[in-house]
Amino acid sequence: MESSHAKLPSEALAGTASRRASADGFSGDLRDIEFSWNHLPFSASRPPPAKLKIAVFSRKWPVASAPGGMERHAHTLHTALAARGHRVHVFTSPPPHTEAAPSASPDGPQLHFLDGEPGQWRCDEAWKLYEAVGENDPFDVIHSESVAVFHRWARGVDNLVVSWHGISLEALHSGIFQDLARGEDEPMSPALNQSLGQSVFRVLSEVRFFRSYAHQVAISDSTGEILRDVYQIPSRRVHVILNGVDEAQFEPDPALGRAFREEVGVPRGADLVLGVSGRLVKDKGHPLLYEAFTKLVLRHPNVYLLIAGKGPWENRYIDLGRNAKVLGAVPPAKLKAFYNALDVFVDPTLRPQGLDLTLMEAMQCGKPVVATRFPSIKGSIVVDGEFGHMFAPNTESLLESLEAVVAEGARRAARRGSACREYARSMFAATKMALAYERLFLCVKNETFCAYPAEFD
Repeated sequence: MESSHAKLPSEALAGTASRRASADGFSGDLRDIEFSWNHLPFSASRPPPAKLKIAVFSRKWPVASAPGGMERHAHTLHTALAARGHRVHVFTSPPPHTEAAPSASPDGPQLHFLDGEPGQWRCDEAWKLYEAVGENDPFDVIHSESVAVFHRWARGVDNLVVSWHGISLEALHSGIFQDLARGEDEPMSPALNQSLGQSVFRVLSEVRFFRSYAHQVAISDSTGEILRDVYQIPSRRVHVILNGVDEAQFEPDPALGRAFREEVGVPRGADLVLGVSGRLVKDKGHPLLYEAFTKLVLRHPNVYLLIAGKGPWENRYIDLGRNAKVLGAVPPAKLKAFYNALDVFVDPTLRPQGLDLTLMEAMQCGKPVVATRFPSIKGSIVVDGEFGHMFAPNTESLLESLEAVVAEGARRAARRGSACREYARSMFAATKMALAYERLFLCVKNETFCAYPAEFD
């Protein structure tokens, strides 16, 4: 069985230390750096040196009660940029019939919903609308959330920035581990077999068409390495900016956590409370967590698991009885209470694509984590063994990590959580992310702003 209760492997820590050392005292052209821009201090107290007109292409905008990670990223980022005084225009698909389109805010982005079926993204129509809005007052920067702007429109557009929230080489990695997670007597599903083949084709396609995008943001250090070293995108066109979450929303609040525990029926004398959130589907690792937790509670009947989310595995968790509290979809306003009710947050994902916001939210709330040992997580989030435990994507390794956190107990988890909180505030704050994007957009607009540090830093 493979586990990592102790520190991460020395080479991983050495890589993290090297990135931190490179950031310390950095001066020069921001386009030359390969470490994440989150390591650099940008001033939030000073106004930007120039106000930009920004066009945002996002397939969806978070109007529903439980938006996805990419939607939340777009909303958090561009709401912050609008609050900084930039003129932000969002081009997105129509909202669901069941949801009212959000009203315009004088301090927020201006939303342009396409006509047509709810949730249906039409890049050609979005591009026409973008051209009409910018006809007499051109945009300074275009920002595409993943492939919202198709590559044929991106070609030759020098002021286009794309943020990759997942690339196909990572999806291929995900498919491999999903297959390895199936039982010995369980046949490979035709859908997974087909998906693996499609992923190979998509990798080839991405290597060809990604070069069409002038400026590329990798949301994890490992994705940045793939773009530079596998997809062969010139280094000066690849910029690593880690996702961020609202630091005002996600913060420690023990009293709120205790109240939430009582609300959902966790006994006051519980030894340890674990939690997981997100879609309850196979590729998020729920078969592993279900099996591991089933075995864990046989030996530790006073350990509890809070499950926030909906999906096919919801009923399976209900079958576990009193130790598993299935909460359904937790609205954004209740997430802070959910995280604060935990001792340890568990992310059993089998999808290495992107960078999971739930890990950042939990760490901002001062919670240590148990997470899958994938390059994106190890390289950008759980960069120190003090932040929690990592496991290989199989039931045995996950169970070993869960046994370790139970053996350590709630007090040790709280000490780990303090370290998580300190690191998360320095790296995963929404303000930090927004300032890094702002500086990149300024750099795209005018190369003068690529020099760091500047007077306004």
